[in-house]
Amino acid sequence: MSFSWAKPYEPKNPFMRWLDERLPLPRLVYGAIGGGYPVPRNLNYFWNFGVLAGIFLTVQIVTGIVLAMHYYATTDGAFTSVNQLIMRDVNAGWLLRYAHMNGASFFFLVTYIHIFRGLYYGSYKAPRELVWMLGLVIYLLMMATGFMGYVLPWGQMSYWGAQVITGFFSAFPIIGEPLRVFLLGGYAPDQAALTRFFSLHYLLPFVIAGVVILHIWALHIPGSGNPTGVDVKSEKDTLPFHPFYTAKDGWFAAAMLLAYCLVTFFVPNYLGHPDNYIQANPLATPAHIVPEWYFWPFYAILRSFTVDFILPAKLWGVLAMFASILLLFFLPWLDKSPVRSGSYRPVFKRFFWLLVIDVFILGYIGGAPINWWRVALGQAAAAYYFIHFLVILPLVSAFETPLPLPTSISDSVLHGEAAEAAPVGQKAPRRGSTATAG
Repeated sequence: MSFSWAKPYEPKNPFMRWLDERLPLPRLVYGAIGGGYPVPRNLNYFWNFGVLAGIFLTVQIVTGIVLAMHYYATTDGAFTSVNQLIMRDVNAGWLLRYAHMNGASFFFLVTYIHIFRGLYYGSYKAPRELVWMLGLVIYLLMMATGFMGYVLPWGQMSYWGAQVITGFFSAFPIIGEPLRVFLLGGYAPDQAALTRFFSLHYLLPFVIAGVVILHIWALHIPGSGNPTGVDVKSEKDTLPFHPFYTAKDGWFAAAMLLAYCLVTFFVPNYLGHPDNYIQANPLATPAHIVPEWYFWPFYAILRSFTVDFILPAKLWGVLAMFASILLLFFLPWLDKSPVRSGSYRPVFKRFFWLLVIDVFILGYIGGAPINWWRVALGQAAAAYYFIHFLVILPLVSAFETPLPLPTSISDSVLHGEAAEAAPVGQKAPRRGSTATAG
């Protein structure tokens, strides 16, 4: 489909013309995120979080590279290098360390919002199934990177987190214990484990960046989704990405970075654990071992199994934890509703918000000390999580009656007949219409 506003890339500078003839990288960027890329004109602010995830990935890579220059990947030197050398002796080392530490939390936060936006607006539906799956691959790589990064300060929570989390692999019969020994390089976290985790923690962000490129590439083939879930039908339904969405994304990114700076400068340790400022001691077990906050829902699912039934409870917990992520790959086939957007699915919308509440409950349970009522609440929340995707979602998609969809994206934004007369980029006056943008 051709668009009259889409101007071809024409470099004016002699050097840019020379470069374009030999390596058309600027042309590629222009077509991918510049004025040559058509975007639905009704995107709301939930579409900003993909860009924010890319920004925080860049922050993590840049700060991580500099921190690695001063980090000692040894059991004797890791804790000292992080808490003394980097924090006190390296110029602005405290800022780099806190920026990297809190950058991980903000990276996961914007990614979670990005995922839940995809769940609500049906971003996993055809023709964007591969976009969704590549996004989940990025998330799995983020989890692996985040876990290994948590081990590197070699504090008490780092050490015992590695001990407990890798210990769950031993639940698998026959291959479990050899797999755990392979991951750690021994029978307990030590120098071999620290060296392996440091090398992989340094490498995986670049792997994530590569998969992000594939993710964006796959997105550009069908084009971006939108809050109505209606396909682009004409030029009136789109706007050029630049300058409309670069401005929209830009100020929102500035606001999020301001919040990130406030946390980094004023409450840098709020999202961490105080026990990690105590050097690792294999002979002293912390009273309450927890991973970082962004793993709490899955940790709650893992701890929900307390009784052996056919298989050991520990193995059930590990299988459920992995299954809770893997089943998201099958959403395009579990949800068969022809309507993408939750704004036009009244029953689906209610169950979606119940799922959001359920995930918050799992997060609370995963980070809180264990007692009988928290165990019971965690088991109920874990059960509902799987029931939502395996039972409720297929039934709702089969029997729900969706609301009427707008005839086009421009109709939902420009309200009916005004869409026909309004030029691209100019909002038409309101004419009463029952269509909503969602």
